[in-house]
Amino acid sequence: MDFIRVRASSDGAETISYWTGDVYGWQDDGGPHHLFGFEGLNVARAVEADGGWQLLTREAALYLDPKTRQVLDTWDNPFTERTVEVQHVFNDPVNQRLGAYPVPTTRLGDQVVYNIDIRLAYPSPLKVADYPDNSANDTYRAMELFQFFASAKDLDSGVPDVPCVFSWCRVSPWLPWMAMGQRAGGLVYHCRGAKVTEVPQRLRERVGEHFLHAPAEWSAPNVTSWTAFAERAGRASGHGG
Repeated sequence: MDFIRVRASSDGAETISYWTGDVYGWQDDGGPHHLFGFEGLNVARAVEADGGWQLLTREAALYLDPKTRQVLDTWDNPFTERTVEVQHVFNDPVNQRLGAYPVPTTRLGDQVVYNIDIRLAYPSPLKVADYPDNSANDTYRAMELFQFFASAKDLDSGVPDVPCVFSWCRVSPWLPWMAMGQRAGGLVYHCRGAKVTEVPQRLRERVGEHFLHAPAEWSAPNVTSWTAFAERAGRASGHGG
């Protein structure tokens, strides 16, 4: 499967994808607003299994001041005039099964583009009744839109790890830690990145060694910002989670 060579490496080696970009927000009566910068990494290992592939990954990302690009630990919410603690992304694991369906492909001159459009709608881990300040709806709805660009020459060479650059757009509800309640509106992430051999020092120091290596084996369920918030809230209340 050529896409595995673009997204990761078909020989089971670890690959690191780095991205940088911005997060915008809007409400029905205002916006869009430039709320955050955003940078992060995903470390992946591809493993053949059950006639397809397991993509074993974990990822971490940091929310930044949109002007200075410095890491934010607190955020002055312009919508609510409240200062909140920023909860950065530390998702472990973020695993996928690939191979059951072909990945859509477009040839553009000497470039090959793979696109994955993920439409999500499922029961939210944060029910409004339990988290009125942190949940917009009992159903989580979002879109994750990826494009991976690779050289046709690199693909034809047969190398297991094909260099690529990629774009990523995400449309989602307000983040739980923003404490936006049921206000209308939401977020758009607009990022670009590439496979890399080195991670920027600031990111490397903040995420730690654990997030610079892929998981050794499959596990579930995946962690998201919503499940991580629920688990953290459960620990704070003494109820686990």
